[in-house]
Amino acid sequence: MANWFECKVRYDKMQENGAVKKVNEPYLVDALSFTEAEARIIEEMTPFISGDFSISAVKRTKITEIFRDDTADRYYLVKCAFITIDEKTATEKKTVSTMLVAASDFKGAYDNFMEGMKSTMADFEIQAINETLIMDVFDAKLGNKE
Repeated sequence: MANWFECKVRYDKMQENGAVKKVNEPYLVDALSFTEAEARIIEEMTPFISGDFSISAVKRTKITEIFRDDTADRYYLVKCAFITIDEKTATEKKTVSTMLVAASDFKGAYDNFMEGMKSTMADFEIQAINETLIMDVFDAKLGNKE
């Protein structure tokens, strides 16, 4: 299971009008620890940022799964409650999970989420879908470095 960390990168970004603006953009990194997350985001961002940049924050997220779409340019957080029945008391129990869905718009986020969940046999209900500021997602690098 992946451990997702949200890393905020602060740097000077060239705007379309030619002005330079200081931005603080969040990225998602799969890592085992805060230290690894910071090292990974530095490694991933170095080729794309000219000049100095810093990591302003690293925090663990509660994201359990990511539904990808290569054509999407935004990420949405979907709060989903899985519904189970307690056999002893016959009461309904809801377990909340947070998932990240790549999509171009709100309807696309809903459609991509439902497509990803169609193979599940568990009952669930969507509690919320919110657009995030996350710019990109970096998976763990598996295998040997050579």
